[in-house]
Amino acid sequence: MMQEATTNSPLRVLQVAASGRRKDSVSRMLSADLIGALEARHGVIELTRRDLTDGMPFVDEAWIGANFTAPEDRSMEQRAKLAESDALVAELQAADVIVIGVPIYNFGIPASLKAWVDMIARARLTFRYTENGSEGWLQGKKAYIVIASGGVPVDSPVDFATPYLRHVLHFIGITNVEVIGAEQLNSKAEESIDRARAQIAELVHTAPSIAGRAA
Repeated sequence: MMQEATTNSPLRVLQVAASGRRKDSVSRMLSADLIGALEARHGVIELTRRDLTDGMPFVDEAWIGANFTAPEDRSMEQRAKLAESDALVAELQAADVIVIGVPIYNFGIPASLKAWVDMIARARLTFRYTENGSEGWLQGKKAYIVIASGGVPVDSPVDFATPYLRHVLHFIGITNVEVIGAEQLNSKAEESIDRARAQIAELVHTAPSIAGRAA
């Protein structure tokens, strides 16, 4: 069930950029194409950009201690330790659509994106454990994984990035996930990028409107 929203409200899009390249990045380029297509389809958007090359904190002993302390019992130092994680979770909670642009590095995701996952996978904030297993709390959102690969075929047995990201998103409640892949760019870049752009057009312009908005 998508989040309720009026047709006059902007579509809230969170863009997460994980490529180490700020220039000549295919995942960034295709993410921009996708966001442009979303704006053309749904009208005004409210875009929040989170560029992971700006730096991500890593989980350490102090962070773990703060996270496992009840919110009402946290010290000022513990609250400060969790402040960045809280801000990242708030960005996700506010978004209607999440666009994750990611290259495949050494068969997996960049370290910065793994750090982002560790910051947003928070019990009692984005998921909870029940007697029937885990339950994600971020239902009603749509996610696009825009993935670029130099040599690894997307969703092949040696692609550990795409299934991992799908699983993480499902774990926190985001089950409406589309993958847009530009693969084997080292050998067939133009063909792969053209195919990804065609996929963007098909996914955005033929899909039902998001969050109750008219097309």
